[in-house]
Amino acid sequence: MNTATFHTAKAEIYKNGFLDIDLDPQLDLFAEIERLKKEKNAILLAHYYQEPDIQDVADYIGDSLGLAQQAEKTTADMIVFAGVHFMAETAKILNPAKKVVIPDLKAGCSLSDSCPPPLFKKFKEQHPDHVVVSYINCSAGIKALSDVICTSSNAKIIVESFPKEQPIIFAPDKNLGAYINKVTGRNMLLWNGACMVHEIFSLERITKLKVRHPNAKLIAHPECEDPILRMADFIGSTTGLLKFTQSDTTQEYIVATETGILHQMMKYSPDKTFIPAPPDNSCACNDCPHMKRNTLEKLYLCMEYELPEITMDEELRLAAKKPMDRMLEISKRAGL
Repeated sequence: MNTATFHTAKAEIYKNGFLDIDLDPQLDLFAEIERLKKEKNAILLAHYYQEPDIQDVADYIGDSLGLAQQAEKTTADMIVFAGVHFMAETAKILNPAKKVVIPDLKAGCSLSDSCPPPLFKKFKEQHPDHVVVSYINCSAGIKALSDVICTSSNAKIIVESFPKEQPIIFAPDKNLGAYINKVTGRNMLLWNGACMVHEIFSLERITKLKVRHPNAKLIAHPECEDPILRMADFIGSTTGLLKFTQSDTTQEYIVATETGILHQMMKYSPDKTFIPAPPDNSCACNDCPHMKRNTLEKLYLCMEYELPEITMDEELRLAAKKPMDRMLEISKRAGL
């Protein structure tokens, strides 16, 4: 690739979100990615919702809490984040001196987008006596307006770290917030945001699935709506769902979260059956279109050319880091 072509491709990042360069179809992308990890002292972090090929080549696969913890402690020079934009931002917040790259800058998040910082700032100002607990699935701007961050793995512990009489704003996920209110007995003020994938599940479709699979357990992520959660046999974070299917004796599960996690479930429990909820269909409604923007080809190119890179204003980074550090410290004390 000559210099002129490279600079043209670099300019296209801001148009397409990724390096759009034709690759030799004979190129062994798995071997090339492994080579680049060694040559560049890079670590590849991937979320459970990535496509199976990316999960298989990753150094660490996890949910938001695990990924943040790995990003905090890595000694790599470059962090390659196969996930969505807010996750790569989180890695940069925790590692200002390291290069953080992402396969596709346009891999966003419907939940994060549902909470614009200027609007949330006004909302927060209307409730000056409230502390702000924000779900990690939010922008750096929202993190900077928060007192502490949480994930679905530690949200209950984070909320319970405040006295019961302390008023709390929970943002941006209203479904997770409502679930935490229910299990803690709190009455947090909820921002009206939600994840497009976790809101798409149909109670009617799941009921029909249960009829066809009477021995199957319904397991659900707490970002799902309340009718789904009330029907669930187990509710947990992505990692929690995976661990439950490993330890539970049931042989069949209906899984109410993004379908990417089924790859790990089947790897760990090949003798068990995992059914996505709703069932597979032509619209792939239970796939996150943002997570699935990342491909093995984009991953290789971002590692080869170290682009697109996540950059951040230092004042914003420091403001966003404070509630992240508080979350990590509370999680550490709780043994998570």
